[in-house]
Amino acid sequence: MSDDTEPAMRNFPVPASDDLPADLRERIDEETDRAGFTPNVFSAMGYKPSHFRAFFEYHDALVEDTALEREEIEMLVVTVSGVNDCLYCVVAHGALVRIYAGDPKLADQLATNHRAADLNPTHRAMLDFAVKLTESPGRVDEEDLATLRQHGFSDEAIWDIASVVGFYNLSNRMAVVSDMRPNEEFYTLGREQRE
Repeated sequence: MSDDTEPAMRNFPVPASDDLPADLRERIDEETDRAGFTPNVFSAMGYKPSHFRAFFEYHDALVEDTALEREEIEMLVVTVSGVNDCLYCVVAHGALVRIYAGDPKLADQLATNHRAADLNPTHRAMLDFAVKLTESPGRVDEEDLATLRQHGFSDEAIWDIASVVGFYNLSNRMAVVSDMRPNEEFYTLGREQRE
C-alpha cells in the first residue's frame, strides 16, 4: 500500500502481512519487488487465503498460457471494467494498457467508451464481443464467434477472450463490493508517450 492513510479496501478488514500464510507473503513480496510497490489487490485478496491462491493462479494462467497479446488482455480488462464501473481495475489495468500498448490515451478511451477509441477493426470486434458477453451473456451466439473468426481470432484466442472477460467480471464485482482502492502509483504509470 503506497498511502498509509488509505487501506487496500474499505469494506472488509485488510489482514496484516505478518498474519498471512507464508506462501501468500512470498507471492506478495515477489510482486512488490517486481512492481516497486504492493498492488492493493494482493493485500485485499489476502482476506481469504484460499481465494487468493485460486484467484492469482487463474490470473497467471490467463496471462501466461494464451493466444492473445498482453496488450489485448489488458484492453479487454479495461473495457470490461469500464462497463462494470470498477474503479480499481480501470485504474490498475489502465496503467498496464498504457505500458503494453505504448499508448498514453488508449486506456482512458477504453474505460469510457471503447467504440470511440482509436482501434483497428480487429480490436474493435474483440471489445464489442467482450462488452456483449459482459452486458448480455445470454445473447452471445455462434454469429458472435464467427465474427471473431472473420477478424482472425483462432478458437483458442476466442476461448482466451471469453476467459479474460469472465474472470474480470468476477474480479470487478469483488473489487466493487470490497471497495478496493487503486494505488496512487497506478494513476501515473505509462503516461509518457513512447518515442
